[in-house]
Amino acid sequence: MKPEPDPKGKEPSKAGVLAILAGALVAAAGPRLFASFPRILENPIMPFLSLLVALLFILATMLKVLKEYERGVVFRLGRVIGAKGPGLIILIPLIDRIQKVSLRTVAMDVPPQDVITRDNVSVKVNAVIYFRVMDPVNAIVQVEDYLYATSQIAQTSLRSILGEAELDDLLTGRDNINHRLQEVIDAQSDPWGIKVASVEVKHVDLPTEMQRAMAKQAEAERERRAKIINAEGEFQAAQRLFEAAETIAAEPVALQLRYLQTLTEVAAENNSTVVFPVPIDLIKAFAEKRSGGGGD
Repeated sequence: MKPEPDPKGKEPSKAGVLAILAGALVAAAGPRLFASFPRILENPIMPFLSLLVALLFILATMLKVLKEYERGVVFRLGRVIGAKGPGLIILIPLIDRIQKVSLRTVAMDVPPQDVITRDNVSVKVNAVIYFRVMDPVNAIVQVEDYLYATSQIAQTSLRSILGEAELDDLLTGRDNINHRLQEVIDAQSDPWGIKVASVEVKHVDLPTEMQRAMAKQAEAERERRAKIINAEGEFQAAQRLFEAAETIAAEPVALQLRYLQTLTEVAAENNSTVVFPVPIDLIKAFAEKRSGGGGD
């Protein structure tokens, strides 16, 4: 018996070589094995060993232990009979099948999605979704893979919801967007027995050109606020000066007091020269007196 040639080449395949070796071993050891088989059966220990192995196999297939956070969906001849657990579960061998489901909260990372916002800005957004299984039977029966299905719904919902929002809402109103995403994903996954606790938008990746435009806008906004604050300061200072002028005009003595206070402040410094201003009222009084004497 020759080994079959490899279809990719002319050399014999590994399977053919192994088949030849197996055939040779069976041919060499076959007669001895079959000759000793009746003596093995005549051994009184062998039936008990066979029974023990069979019992261990049956117990291994009958008894299942589920943890506190696990539930087992039992299928009997292909039909669902319900969810069992936690603790010890007894199954009928070769008839019942069990599939475990975890009830713990799953934190699933939504891959970055390319989104075009309502104001035609291309951004890349990723998120995280927190959900758990509330009905193990529906999670197994209604959908093939509830983890994969929930991930796909989260990705499509993220693109659709963010496509309806503007960039400013995406950057400043994330709470509303997160709430809308949670409602949409929870409504679509509810028939599968899935409860979506929350959805959080993690990161918004903006294009470089948009980042520069936003930086210029923020800089212009700061300059506008600085000019407004400066103008308000000038306006308040002018109001105070106007009120001070009215007060001094009503009381001429206040001007003299202010004058003396200014001299005190100037004299307090080590200056070699002191400018001594002469009040206009004093000069005016002398001028009036001189003009009155000339008239006489």
